[in-house]
Amino acid sequence: MAKMTGAILPGNSSVEFREFEIPTPGYGQVLIQTKASTICGSDIRCIYREHVGKGAEAYIPGTIAGHEPCGVIVEEGEGLRRFHKGDRVIVYHISGCGVCYDCRRGYAISCTSEHRRAYGWQRDGGMAPYILADEKDLIPLPDELTYVDGAQVACGFGTVYEALEKISVCGDDAVLVTGLGPVGLAALMMARALGARTLIGMEVSDYRLALARNLGLADYLFKPDVALEEIRRLTGGKGVEKAVDTSANDSARRLAIQATRSWGKIAFVGEGGTVHFEPSPDIIHGQKTIYGSWVTSLWRMEELVERLVRWGIHPEALVTHRFPLEQAGEAYRLMAGGNCGKVAVVFD
Repeated sequence: MAKMTGAILPGNSSVEFREFEIPTPGYGQVLIQTKASTICGSDIRCIYREHVGKGAEAYIPGTIAGHEPCGVIVEEGEGLRRFHKGDRVIVYHISGCGVCYDCRRGYAISCTSEHRRAYGWQRDGGMAPYILADEKDLIPLPDELTYVDGAQVACGFGTVYEALEKISVCGDDAVLVTGLGPVGLAALMMARALGARTLIGMEVSDYRLALARNLGLADYLFKPDVALEEIRRLTGGKGVEKAVDTSANDSARRLAIQATRSWGKIAFVGEGGTVHFEPSPDIIHGQKTIYGSWVTSLWRMEELVERLVRWGIHPEALVTHRFPLEQAGEAYRLMAGGNCGKVAVVFD
């Protein structure tokens, strides 16, 4: 059997390389030559530093990392119905059972079956030259989008798009995004495309504030200590119509709630952490709604790809650093440190 090198995460803030057999696709499967695999904050939070995940976020030690892969099909198994050799594809990173209620709605992320396996978590992911995938988990990648674009759709951009659709961002809105890591930057980028007239970002990191400013993604950028006062000043004391928290920080989540006006909508996207607020003055009296939003569905991800082409948006614009696979250790260290935008591992 032919061999390949894959990167695994042992859980001690390091990366190890191991030799794996290049898999052969079975019925309903394809072998994808990986072209790009980007690093997600959940990789750092639940796998890279230590194996702290449970349930859907439980990492099986020795599994090839990377749940944001994109590439081209190079080998077909039997029984394919839509995709074929030569097709450019994004891998929706959760492979659900396919027959439960949530899977039939397209939300494999919410599948609770024992047969659920997420790429890069419980089955081999994109930090290797090849990845074995089920056809049902694929999204077509149009020629107008790059492989690095597609890799980000696989999780980060898909996650944000789901949240923005839930809170119905449109041309009537001023939108606040708290936390300007790659997911927060993506939120600003797509909120603008959906028509939001005023975009406000809050972030503690000088690097990420500068990145958002240089990319022209927000109309106003604030640090936490002045954000609430400034947002109220900008909005005549009323607050924004919509807010999205991507930080998972307690005070940032509270800011998202308090800076939203009466009848406004707030989406929590950032994983982990806590939030403390006063229900009556912060939510009940203002008739506000908080939405929890976890990744997205297959159908909405395919819709997003179409819209990215229509909007002329390239997620690749958020990538500040690129590494070959053999430098994956440096890539994960950089992402864990936070002084970066999106970090990509790219393949020839």
